[in-house]
Amino acid sequence: QVQLVESGGGLVQAGGSLRLSCAASGRTFNPKTMGWFRRAPGKEREFVAAISWSIGSAYYADSVKGRFTISKDNAKNTVYLQMNSLKPEDTAVYYCAASLVYTSVRATGGYGYWGQGTQVTVSS
Repeated sequence: QVQLVESGGGLVQAGGSLRLSCAASGRTFNPKTMGWFRRAPGKEREFVAAISWSIGSAYYADSVKGRFTISKDNAKNTVYLQMNSLKPEDTAVYYCAASLVYTSVRATGGYGYWGQGTQVTVSS
């Protein structure tokens, strides 16, 4: 069983930065892809960013491209999401997800393991 624990959320003013972390534990951890998703109030969960665990290819939603950076530390079984130039519309609960099989990186259904989420609130 894989367990994912997010941290780093909080309240920040527009234009500020936050760094989210997601630490994985449990069975021998060898995912194919790690992803970040978010759910804003009244909206469905949406893709934010993903990274391939082996070679580090990164994928981003258009809404965050150029502002957010996903990275990983294989030795620590941890994936990060550096969020810069935050906007009020980035306010959401952010979820970390892991896929143990090759899948569509932008689809929620492709991930079998999820964290509990961490709240990010951006004030205007």
